[in-house]
Amino acid sequence: MTYLSRIWLNPLRRGAQGLLRSPEKMHAAVLGGLSRQPVTERVLWRLEAGQPHRAELLVLTESTPSWEHIVEQAGWPHSDEPQVLVRDYQPLLDRLDNGREFRFRLRANPVSATRSPTNPSTTQKEQLARPRPRGVRVPHRTAGHQITWLTTRIDHWGFTLIDIEDAGPALQLSARERLTFHKKAQEDQTTGRRVVLSTATFDGAVCVTDPHRARHTLLHGVGPAKAYGCGLFTLAPLSPTTPGGT
Repeated sequence: MTYLSRIWLNPLRRGAQGLLRSPEKMHAAVLGGLSRQPVTERVLWRLEAGQPHRAELLVLTESTPSWEHIVEQAGWPHSDEPQVLVRDYQPLLDRLDNGREFRFRLRANPVSATRSPTNPSTTQKEQLARPRPRGVRVPHRTAGHQITWLTTRIDHWGFTLIDIEDAGPALQLSARERLTFHKKAQEDQTTGRRVVLSTATFDGAVCVTDPHRARHTLLHGVGPAKAYGCGLFTLAPLSPTTPGGT
């Protein structure tokens, strides 16, 4: 089984502010929602912070999750309104027929591998100095390069971009961010290496061209930095009046 969860976060609470600032803390909170520890299943998540009064956390898990700890720490624990929605993902997977059209959203970390980066970091220099180096990841920082990164890959993900009347253009680059944080060292939980991510959020419309690849894309995500909220490819109905979306 696979489940897609939506958890509302209150950005005025200190606990939520800590999660919103740190992808590493958010990842730890997400893994804390699974009873089987240490977590070995595939987990994908994405933060939607476009609303001023509440943020939305989407999480895709293979097992049934429990999000009470996030609601207590970062939500509205005593609200009458539901703070968590958990849906079975299989009905959407079953609708991925050839030719089916959807809206999509993806927050990704667009990168390419190269053996000759322009300004290699110390870590990259060490990697390139090894025997038979495989290359290092270099982020795409401009909007044009980020869009090209997606358009040259989406066919391999089982989809093709489409323009639909009244559904908006096939592709929009709706957000771009540069995230910087320190990843804690595992041994003593002190401040470890500095992590810098260039993320891009894509919105648009797609048509399913390969149902098998499309299901793999939804279940396994795309690109690197999945632990930090990237890679979750979600679909929603084309009609803007249709509630919900996955």
